[in-house]
Amino acid sequence: MSEENNSAEPDIYPESEECPGEDSFGFGDDLELNQFDGLPFSSRYYKLLKERKTLPVWKVRCEFEDALVNNQLVVVSGTAKTGRSTQIPQWCAEFCLSAQYQHGMVVCTQTSRQQAVDLALRVADEMDVNIGHEVGYTITLETCCSSDTVLRYCTDDMLLREMMSDPFLEHYGVIIIDQAHERTVSTDILLGLLKDILLQRPELRVVVLAVPPMTDKLLSHYVGVPLISLEASCSAEVVHSNSGNKDYFYSALRLVLEIHRTKEDGDIVVFFASAEEVHCAHSILQKEGTRLGAELGQMVPVVLCPGRGGLLPSLTEQPGSRRSRRVFLSTQQGEDMWWATESVNFVIDTGVQKKMVYNPRIRANSEVLRTVSQFQADVRKQLSGPTGKCFCLYPEDSQLPAERSPQILESNITSTVLFLKRMEIGGLGQCDFIDRPDPEGLMQALEELDYLAALDDDGNLSEIGIIMSEIPLDPQMAKALLASCEYDCVSEMLTIAAMLSAPSCFLEPPAGVTHEAVQCHRKFQHPEGDHFTLINIYNAFKQSQREQYFSAEKWCQDYYLDHSALKTAEAIRSELTDTLNRIELPISEQSFGTKTNTHNIKRALLAGFFMQIARDVDGSGNYFILTHKHMAQVHPFSSYGAQSHKLGLPEWVVFHEYTLSDNNCMKTVSEISPQVFIQMAPLYFFYNLPPSESKDILQDMLDPDRSRNCKEQRAVTENSDADSGCAVVPQTYDRCVIQ
Repeated sequence: MSEENNSAEPDIYPESEECPGEDSFGFGDDLELNQFDGLPFSSRYYKLLKERKTLPVWKVRCEFEDALVNNQLVVVSGTAKTGRSTQIPQWCAEFCLSAQYQHGMVVCTQTSRQQAVDLALRVADEMDVNIGHEVGYTITLETCCSSDTVLRYCTDDMLLREMMSDPFLEHYGVIIIDQAHERTVSTDILLGLLKDILLQRPELRVVVLAVPPMTDKLLSHYVGVPLISLEASCSAEVVHSNSGNKDYFYSALRLVLEIHRTKEDGDIVVFFASAEEVHCAHSILQKEGTRLGAELGQMVPVVLCPGRGGLLPSLTEQPGSRRSRRVFLSTQQGEDMWWATESVNFVIDTGVQKKMVYNPRIRANSEVLRTVSQFQADVRKQLSGPTGKCFCLYPEDSQLPAERSPQILESNITSTVLFLKRMEIGGLGQCDFIDRPDPEGLMQALEELDYLAALDDDGNLSEIGIIMSEIPLDPQMAKALLASCEYDCVSEMLTIAAMLSAPSCFLEPPAGVTHEAVQCHRKFQHPEGDHFTLINIYNAFKQSQREQYFSAEKWCQDYYLDHSALKTAEAIRSELTDTLNRIELPISEQSFGTKTNTHNIKRALLAGFFMQIARDVDGSGNYFILTHKHMAQVHPFSSYGAQSHKLGLPEWVVFHEYTLSDNNCMKTVSEISPQVFIQMAPLYFFYNLPPSESKDILQDMLDPDRSRNCKEQRAVTENSDADSGCAVVPQTYDRCVIQ
């Protein structure tokens, strides 16, 4: 194996002894050529190399390279700030280069889009090559690679998607699974599938990067693999709170202000439970910062939430005056972000996190507040370095769970099952999960795919299911988009799908202008519901891009809309359009606004979302959800929530999202007619609905004579015979079973 600067190193770093047998690429007596692009190294390369050699991971370089040569799979255990995510991929690229890329290039997965981009930029700089050429990245809606790319960073879901066309990942000689301890659904599936792929491809190398105790699970899952442990940096001084963490939010903010008043140097990182708390804290600290005396210096709060653009670049921006202090506000997903941050001297850990946990019985997420895991707490303690302080807002003797709960046990896995069916893993037997999905969640996923006609009678993917798996949307939205091809409303459904897949386009207005923002948003509201309102907003945004006298950014600002979210929706819509063209599905011309088009859009929506309908049982906005008999209200930001006094509340609605929380609100709601629902919903889904007054109303519409007979029969006896005329209603509420 080789290193980028081996021939020059003995002169510059005589105290450093590298692995023997490395090749050097020299040019004359002075210049050394980069083995990846054939150009001489720049002076910056040597400067960065000197910094790289101080990272803990460099102490195990020879051990890692030997393990990579002699083993198919290597597990590396190391926390943040050890250099694992930047150095190991470069060494793997050298390994592939030594084999002349006969077995493929290197890919390294990340759980965060922004981190994949930032790592690619950093590694390209360290390797002294151009981003997009020898080093690149692939994230949702953005690819920065070329035919010269030998090292590619990507999100774990993108690599999983790549397996649709390349099941054995034959483009790659080394696959690096980073942040395995995050336990995302995509990472867990990759870890399960790679176990079988390694048997099919003996030349393939897999490197898994994680932190304890996840490394222990990996060693028991992949028997007989080597473990390389990285020396952790010294932890900061840790200060625990003796009080409970019920008031953790304001306690953290008070602590930030106290630290700032001490005038001690260093930035601050605060870990809150949710993105909502992060933005609330940002607003409060901005106000408090204006009241601080000039002698304390400027305090600059910075929001860091994974999934939002421009996260890590803000870390390297010049904050202004020398005495400025940045306060980074993050969530439980931000522990691994800090590889590029050396200025942090204080960490405040609230010790709690808000998570969405999926309940398959009611097909809804519920928001729960949980303590962080022990490994999360340990990582946070190391972020400020040996000279900093970590304030833990929970008692020292708190019993924290050892590791983070796998997302595959807490998420809707319908999309996962569709993917695995596409990979011809019918019984999931070939995907050796570290933690197998919950049987009830798996059953619900199979049942939902069956309702959507994605499975045939044998439980394998149907023709519709195969097409659905090609569309990068959740199965319900994919089915609605397919149905729109039949109902000539593809253009409108593409817009709805894109707007619902992108972040919310509504900006939270600053204090004092809430009423003005609401008035602006009302200009887009459509009487048929929120799905149609989203089409109005997108069409208006596209129109603003064609205006000569003002920019789209200014237009979004005037209407309190998020320009970046709308640009994301535009990119998603373009990608979905390309997908439909690739699989040769018809795309109809836009005819939004006509009565026929409105009716067809609702039919297409119900083709995918018939499991998400509700009825207003008392005319006052108390909606009864037919699938699980829960009560819910329309979200205040909905068209109906804002103007219910004018528009009135529809009796029957289809909704996109329902979350069990304090207010149990349905989001993105549109009016439907029960007759269209009966037409679009599979008959066996309707019969499997639990008994209710709303179901009886639908039953009357579906079959008035049978419904009347059923009512008469129930009046005689509660226990009808299975062969009677009303057997179809009370006897078929069990889940359908996929053989």
